Order: sequence, then structure tokens, then C-alpha cells
Amino acid sequence: MNTKLKCLLLDDELPGLTYLKMLCEQIPELEIIRVFNNPNLMLKEIPVLEFDLCIMDIEMPGKNGLQVANLLKGKPVIFTTGYSQYAAEAFDLDAIDYVRKPFKLERLQLAVQKAVLRTDKGSAPKNYIQLNTDKGKALIITDQIGYIATSETDSRDKVAYLLDGTSTVLKNISIARLLEIVPAGNFCQVNKKELIALRSVHFFSHDRITMNIVQSDGKPIVLYLTDTYRKEFIQLVRV
Repeated sequence: MNTKLKCLLLDDELPGLTYLKMLCEQIPELEIIRVFNNPNLMLKEIPVLEFDLCIMDIEMPGKNGLQVANLLKGKPVIFTTGYSQYAAEAFDLDAIDYVRKPFKLERLQLAVQKAVLRTDKGSAPKNYIQLNTDKGKALIITDQIGYIATSETDSRDKVAYLLDGTSTVLKNISIARLLEIVPAGNFCQVNKKELIALRSVHFFSHDRITMNIVQSDGKPIVLYLTDTYRKEFIQLVRV
């Protein structure tokens, strides 16, 4: 399924428009539909264009970006400008973001991420991560992870235990890094060596978590919950 945001670009200065297009083409969440250097021309074509987002300059002859945004009937807008005096007006229009020129790719990517979250395209978050394993690069579906533990043979590696009873060795990655890339709020570190998928929690006490995953002998898996991580764990399971 194509989850890219269909995007229009508008800037009356051709060098700036060319630079903007070059950056946008490097952002995987965007699909550039049309590029305009004239606001009136863009407004004429709007009725027949299907798009999710418009990235536009503010300072333009004829109609400025604020006026154009008012005519887009609520379509999400990211403003790009070399001036700061329009910031308040931009946010009055409920703009996604206000990016000052000269901007860098990283700053534009951040603005686009905000747009993804604002639109329906962001309603189905990615449910897999790509990691290095003992068998090469692999895509791991996060919904299938029960818990992840530090490898007993090499502490630099971690072992992902999956709900289907299999496991995968994750090469040279820390628990902290894993928490950065798994879906926020769905996983929690419970002790120095282990993190758990909250969907796998059956019940818990002060220092132990009993999982709804059983071992080969039919007994449930139990992880220790230590003082350092108890407060965050309790906050997450209560959400």
C-alpha cells in the first residue's frame, strides 16, 4: 500500500524551488505531484489535483503563501521562508510547520514527519524493524516479539524471543538502541538485561512479571522487574 504523502511545491524563486524539490525527493514519505513557481497558476489547477500536503514559500508577488493557504480549504501546509515575522500568522492558519531558510534536509524531514502524523497516512504505524541478525539483515515484525534478552554467549548481542516460539539473535545492538526503534509505548525495559513487549504481560507483582508465553514445560515465562525500571513499567501498563 502506498502511504506516501502526495505533495505540491510552491516557490516563486526558481533556485529556491529547485533546491526544495531536490531535498523533497530525498524524503521517502513524499511523492512530489506538481511543482509551481506561480501561486495563481497553482490555484487554477488545485480543483483537479489530488494531494495531501503543500510545501510553500510565504513571500511571493501577487498572492503570498498565507493567502494561498487560506484558499486550500484546510489542506495541510508547511511554510518555508527567510523571514520570521510571519510565524504567528502561519500558526494561526494551523500550519504543520514553519521552516526558516536556508534549511537543511534534516529540518525538512522533521516537518514532513509532523505532516505524516497529522494525516491519515500516519494512522497505520510501521510494524516492523530491520536489524542485523546472525543470519544477515532481517525484517522483524514487532507485533511478533514477546521479549528481548541479552545473549548469554556475547553481551553485545540480544535475542528476540517471538510469539511463535522461535528466536532470533540480534547482532551488536544495545537495549537502549532497541528501545529507540521499536514502537514507542509498546515495549519497556524491565531489568538491566531484558525488555518486554507489554502485550506479553499476563500479571505482575512488585519484582516479577509473569508473561502469557509458556515454556516447553508448560510453565509461563517470568522476568524480574528491578527498582530502576519499575516506575516506568507501571506507568506504561496503566495507560
